[in-house]
Amino acid sequence: MKCPHCLTDFHDAPSVELLGTDSDGEWAIVKRTCSACKRLILHLVEGPFSEYRGYYEGVAGALDQLRVEYLVRPKAANRPPAPPEVPSKFADDYKESCLVLADSPKASAALSRRCLQRLLREVAKVKPGNLANEIQEVIDSGKLPSYIVESIDAVRNIGNFAAHPMKSQASGEVLPVEQGEADWNLDVLESLFDFYFVQPAILKKKRDALNQKLQTAGKPAMK
Repeated sequence: MKCPHCLTDFHDAPSVELLGTDSDGEWAIVKRTCSACKRLILHLVEGPFSEYRGYYEGVAGALDQLRVEYLVRPKAANRPPAPPEVPSKFADDYKESCLVLADSPKASAALSRRCLQRLLREVAKVKPGNLANEIQEVIDSGKLPSYIVESIDAVRNIGNFAAHPMKSQASGEVLPVEQGEADWNLDVLESLFDFYFVQPAILKKKRDALNQKLQTAGKPAMK
């Protein structure tokens, strides 16, 4: 998983400590320690833990059955803000999606899907339709580098669009999400922001600097 403190990928080795049971279910704390920054990552979770007792290492069977999961340390995932080159209409949706990720992955995924669809329509200039078809169109255009093609195509697979077509047809709806779906959507947006906004801005800055040198030397500017 990716550490929400330092954003470093590390091997996920959770431990679980049962807290107790109330009218809503059985509650536990899932603890992970980032191998890079050494900080604790704590989730408050609710699920069927009755077959487990006390403090256990690596109880994957129980973690697969979680019904509720809240990130309590840190309070929110420590994702970087959208780069300044990203227009506010995209950056605002991205920021809000990051802020609600810990408390509601479903809401975060809805915001990120809406942002992705708007980006594809307004920047990639795909034909408006459902999100799955828009993703396919931008892939078929051949304009994206292969690493982004693989990432954006996985949005449909991780989100299980085939089983949940509303995610494609009504991209902004708050709907159930698959494990890791909300995080992956944000990763894809970050890659697209870099491709569509950051890298062109860097190249323009370099081109402008070179043209200034050419002008000073009395030579024609680059076309």
